Amino acid sequence: MASIFSRIAAGEIPSYKVAENDKFFAFLDINPMAKGHTLIIPKQEVDYVFDLDDATIGEINIFAKKVAGAIEKAVSCQRVGVMVVGLEVPHAHIHLIPINKESDMLLSNPRVKLEQAEFEEIARTIRENI
Repeated sequence: MASIFSRIAAGEIPSYKVAENDKFFAFLDINPMAKGHTLIIPKQEVDYVFDLDDATIGEINIFAKKVAGAIEKAVSCQRVGVMVVGLEVPHAHIHLIPINKESDMLLSNPRVKLEQAEFEEIARTIRENI
């Protein structure tokens, strides 16, 4: 059965898409650690990021770099933090999280609550900056 992320990339489940190419898909996390928290996934369904072949690991990071640059322009932050956890969904993914201090990356932090209109506006602004 396809992972929830595969279903999102296929358009079967709605998302706040920020970028896409033939290999990768980027969308806003619906339970964000910060405004602009984005997930980068390969369209190829692989459970663990380090099971991706070397070429794909390089390509996903180049794709993530482009998205991170757009996030920095769209959301007020000092940096975009990068996190790979890999336990919450059985599909390789990278978290791009706008941060202003190291503690902004703590998984124990309360999540940001956003309305649909806010998600839509953030996604639109990131897309416009890619």
